[in-house]
Amino acid sequence: MQNIVFLAGNIGADPETRDTPTGTTITTVRLATSRPRYKDGKVLRDEQGRRQQDTEWHRITCFNGLGKTVQEYCTKGMRVSVRGRIHYTKWTDQQGNDRYGCEIIAETVDFLSRGKPAQNNDNGGNDPFNDDFDDDVPF
Repeated sequence: MQNIVFLAGNIGADPETRDTPTGTTITTVRLATSRPRYKDGKVLRDEQGRRQQDTEWHRITCFNGLGKTVQEYCTKGMRVSVRGRIHYTKWTDQQGNDRYGCEIIAETVDFLSRGKPAQNNDNGGNDPFNDDFDDDVPF
């Protein structure tokens, strides 16, 4: 069996990046996902007939090049999909209590909406894919 996770959701806060003493770049980001709320096997709806949803928060950890890309281009509210694996951690806090955590170690992050604009944009801020062509299709 394999440990594979696929999540799609919205980034809840701008990514945070740190470097370890050995030179590894670690970027973390919070990802919000939603799922329908059920009762007695049926999806609950509000007064307007819209599905009620529960939001779940996930800690996403990206390393090195992927982490640098996420830090550079992702912003709060941006929609992304993440493929990775679940990683559980255990530590002892200052009071001597055992603490547990869960994070997703990202292998890929796909951007599903726009994030930060590029720093060196030579096209004057114009979208390179938004050209208004009126040419006829040649077939």
